[in-house]
Amino acid sequence: MRSWIAIASADHVAAGRTEGFMQVCHGKAAPLRRLSAGDRVIYYSSVQTMGGRDRVQAFTAVGRLREGAPYQADANGVFQPWRRNVDWLEAGAMPIAPLLDQLEFTRGRRNWGAPFRFGLFEISDVDGWLIEGRMLVPELA
Repeated sequence: MRSWIAIASADHVAAGRTEGFMQVCHGKAAPLRRLSAGDRVIYYSSVQTMGGRDRVQAFTAVGRLREGAPYQADANGVFQPWRRNVDWLEAGAMPIAPLLDQLEFTRGRRNWGAPFRFGLFEISDVDGWLIEGRMLVPELA
């Protein structure tokens, strides 16, 4: 199992959780092909709504990728994003601020948000377990 951070607004993450899918990078297929069944997917949301200024800055979903290749969906008759199916865990949002000094990919970095610009990036299993644990047991935060 590999661990991944995907980036989307919190409202888009909520829609994916409700319907059991993920999509990244404005619906592109190529990033989704890097993932394998069983991989951990953790969503990070910097804002509540796409293009909005209402900051969230939290991990907002965690789950495991299901078997199956990326598929194209019809989102509204015009937009046809590529998606992968995910089994989402029952987890609460976890603000990133308390974890900045603990996560390998942010520790000691002044510009800790730089990797998030890629839309999807791999993290260490140590970071994956830390984030997931905090999301599943919020009182540890």
